[in-house]
Amino acid sequence: MDRTGLRDLAERYRRDGFLSPVRLFSPEAAADHRRRMEAAEAEIGPLHYRVKTHTFLRSPLELATAPQVLDIVEQLIGQDILLYNATYIVKEPRTADHVSWHQDLTYWGLSRDDQVSLWLALSPATAESGCMRMLPGSHRQGRIEHRTTHDATNLLFQGQTVDSVAEEQAVSCPLMPGEASFHHGWTLHASLPNRSRDRRIGLNVQYLAAQLRQTKQDGDSAMLVRGHDRYRHFAADLPAEADLDPAAMARQAALEARYRAIAGTA
Repeated sequence: MDRTGLRDLAERYRRDGFLSPVRLFSPEAAADHRRRMEAAEAEIGPLHYRVKTHTFLRSPLELATAPQVLDIVEQLIGQDILLYNATYIVKEPRTADHVSWHQDLTYWGLSRDDQVSLWLALSPATAESGCMRMLPGSHRQGRIEHRTTHDATNLLFQGQTVDSVAEEQAVSCPLMPGEASFHHGWTLHASLPNRSRDRRIGLNVQYLAAQLRQTKQDGDSAMLVRGHDRYRHFAADLPAEADLDPAAMARQAALEARYRAIAGTA
C-alpha cells in the first residue's frame, strides 16, 4: 500500500476507532496458516486464547510481523513497535459462545493508550459465524465502567461487560480469510455466537508503542518488531525458532501465568 493509502487508513482509524476490512494476505495464504494452526492443535490441544503463541509457533510470528501489517501499525501508533501478545480466538461451530461489549484496555494495566489490536481472519468471519461488531467513535470516550459476569458462554477472560450500549449504532465487520480489522483499545466491540458449520478462527495481535509500560507488576514482556526500544519497560520475549520447541513451550507457560495474573485484576 502506498503512503497516501496508509494515511487514509490512519485518518479513518482516528475518526472511527477501527478499520475493517483490510486485505493483508491472500485467501490461499490464510488457508495455509489455518492448516498450520490446526496441525499444532492436533499435537497439543486447543489454542483458543493461549497467550503469546508467537513464542512457540512460527505461523503467528510470521503473520504478526509481516511488513504489510507493520506498515499499517506504524501509521497508527508510531515507528517503534512492540508485539505484546498474539492469541487465537476460536468460536466452534453452532455454539452459544459470544463476546460481550467491552474495551480491550480495561484490564491490561498499560500506562497509555497508544496501542492497537489486529484481528486477522483465518476462516470466514460472517454475520452467521459471529463476526465482530464495533461502535464507531467510542474510543473517544476513554475508559467506560465494566462489570464482571459469570456467563460460561462469554469468551472473555472475566466476562467483562459494558451495559447500555447503543446497539443501533453498531457496525458489523465481516471478514474473509486473509482480511483483518484493526481497533483501538478503547473502542467498544462485541460478537454474537457462531451459527455456521465452520469454526470461526481469528488471530488477535496486540501492538504497543515502545513508550508504554506495565503499571500492575514488574517483569511484563513484549517483543520489539520494528524501530527501537529506548525505554526498556518490558522484558524481551523470544520469537519462535521452530514449532512446539519444548523449551519455548515451558517459557510460554510461565508467560501465560503472568499474563493472567495481570489481566485478572481491575
